[in-house]
Amino acid sequence: MEVFKMNILGCRLKRWCQNVSFYVFLYIFCDCFFVGHSQLVVNVKNAGGDLIQETIQADIAQDIIHMEFQKLDGTLIKIILDFRSEVQITRLTILGEEERNEKLYQRLCFVNQFSKSSFISTDAMSKLRQKNPGTIRNPEDDLGREQLQMDMSINLERASRISKHIRDICSEARTTTYTREEDLKLWSKGINATYVSLSGAVQRQPFAKTSPRCRDTVDFWKPCVCHVDVCVGWYPCGLKYCRGRDSAGNNVNYRCGIKTCKKCRGFDYYISQKSLCLWDHQN
Repeated sequence: MEVFKMNILGCRLKRWCQNVSFYVFLYIFCDCFFVGHSQLVVNVKNAGGDLIQETIQADIAQDIIHMEFQKLDGTLIKIILDFRSEVQITRLTILGEEERNEKLYQRLCFVNQFSKSSFISTDAMSKLRQKNPGTIRNPEDDLGREQLQMDMSINLERASRISKHIRDICSEARTTTYTREEDLKLWSKGINATYVSLSGAVQRQPFAKTSPRCRDTVDFWKPCVCHVDVCVGWYPCGLKYCRGRDSAGNNVNYRCGIKTCKKCRGFDYYISQKSLCLWDHQN
């Protein structure tokens, strides 16, 4: 019981725990945090100076990397990097507000192409060892913000054409799993599948040309384009190499550390009514 209490404290879901049933809380708690033992637990400060704790884990057998953290508003972020398919899955569990009669939570999934060179390999990740886990980490490079317009929804029954991990990770986002036509074209040039095959797993969504922004929409029941931000404050984006000499006196290059980065992405996606996007306020 004491261990369970400590885990709940570490999860930092006190506010939400008071507003939902114990069983729903326990379900999401287990889903988010008992994926496996994390290789790294990293403390990072966000732009406002608040502390965010990230967990990063490598799965060599499946050639994927898990990343998890919680935003200050309670939103749970889970990111899967599928190196075999060059697919990044970003899943959000956005907690509802009882006073607004919102659902307990809603799940969103954003699927986009990523370059293998933008992250260290699963093998290298699995070999990292952590010293001073309480230290606050600062990334060496800030890669800025990327804006993604998610103009396609994914049919989970056919999602394996893109990545075999999408259906399981996004099982509770059956109508809210999105990608881009641009990403389909990138995957079709790689090792994944043809563009025709990938197109059979998606459906085009209305977008900015036909729908207003949610932040500019007054009517809660009107369709609009919602916006959500995801910032990863620290992650190992590459390896560092140093020059030295071997036992025979020859010049050699060897791994001597990791390069760390920060990356933010803004996702825009179409929804059937503004009431599903109450966090997107007017600036």
